[in-house]
Amino acid sequence: MENKEIRIAVVDDHTLFRQGISSLLLENEEIKIVFDAANGAVMKEKIGKHPLPDVILMDITMPLVNGYEATRWLKQNYPLVKVLALSMFEDDEPIIKMLKCGAGGYILKESNASDLMYAIKTIARHDYFLNDLVSGKLLRSIQDEVKVPDPIADLTANEIRFLELCCSELTYKEIAGKMCLSPHTIDNYRDALFQKLDLRSRTGLVIFALKNGIARY
Repeated sequence: MENKEIRIAVVDDHTLFRQGISSLLLENEEIKIVFDAANGAVMKEKIGKHPLPDVILMDITMPLVNGYEATRWLKQNYPLVKVLALSMFEDDEPIIKMLKCGAGGYILKESNASDLMYAIKTIARHDYFLNDLVSGKLLRSIQDEVKVPDPIADLTANEIRFLELCCSELTYKEIAGKMCLSPHTIDNYRDALFQKLDLRSRTGLVIFALKNGIARY
């Protein structure tokens, strides 16, 4: 997709943001905006009436049909469409939930134009966009042209169970209770996995778990 036009749809309930981001993207000759929508319900109505987008920029909080529901619906009905979540805040919970619904990555709304273009091109080519929350081994493991050893082969049963529970809405303290372990032990598991998997956050752990079949969308 190096020289191929990338078809984009923008789904966000703020009209000025949709118009602004569309105008910004149209300055790049590689981008074509096929439609925009104020929420997931409008997106459902429009998607069959326009050329299918390669990437949808998806707001999370919207009326009627929010980003979670819209992304889940897309994965069921248009699985080849990539979803790049738009987030106001760098919080784990909404980002993790969007990833579990099928989004391939996220970017903050305050990002500059070059970062947004890089995210769009990356997710269009590789299905996933990984920012500074994830790196190294995880990036290499999702690129088809690079073969890596089984990434979960060296994980213990407890580490795998911890990763599975990280994909839930449980806090670390609640995960400790679920596993009948102390919060200190859970912190040790987390820090050990950060080092072992070359990750930096719970969001990174969730992406790793989803990509490697430890948890499911």
